[in-house]
Amino acid sequence: MINFALFSALAAFYFTMFVTPGPNNAMLTASGMKFGFIKTLPHLIGIPLGHIFQIGLVCFGLGNLFLIYPQIQSYMKILCFLYLLYLSWKMIGSFNLIKKESGRPLMLYEASLFQFINPKAWSIAIAVASGFFPTEENIFIGVAFVTITAAVICFPSICLWALFGSGLRTFVNNEKTKKITEYFLAFLLVLTGLFILIK
Repeated sequence: MINFALFSALAAFYFTMFVTPGPNNAMLTASGMKFGFIKTLPHLIGIPLGHIFQIGLVCFGLGNLFLIYPQIQSYMKILCFLYLLYLSWKMIGSFNLIKKESGRPLMLYEASLFQFINPKAWSIAIAVASGFFPTEENIFIGVAFVTITAAVICFPSICLWALFGSGLRTFVNNEKTKKITEYFLAFLLVLTGLFILIK
């Protein structure tokens, strides 16, 4: 049954999961820093859109695939690691491209699709379907409840990372700082990928 206690518990879970470091937040910090908050908005909107679709699919039974074929999650971890490795490689030298207006932030559909190779996003979806889904309700009402709550909590939580990255732009004003920042962000992306791979 949907009540305030369930909503509070689900909202607290979502906030904790969405605001803590992970692939999405590492990418948003880098995007905010390179392109600014406004240009990162499609990326910011794409994450919750992809994620609520993902949560809905898991609630409708897709999560059973992970129980039957647990190796799927291993493959997704590898894909996620490779993608973050690719992004970290693209990060090097990318700040010099800002004035040339080449390079771009992720588009809405790209950010949405990324959720399907993001192991943290799958973990959230599976945890919600198994621990917070109101089983006494009609399935469509239950799915609407967990997905709408995800959208409401996710967007402001991840905005903090894009705003943080955007705020750092003012400090990246010379070649030496740009180089240090590029390598540091690339290192963080690789570190995030390695953490996912060995977790």
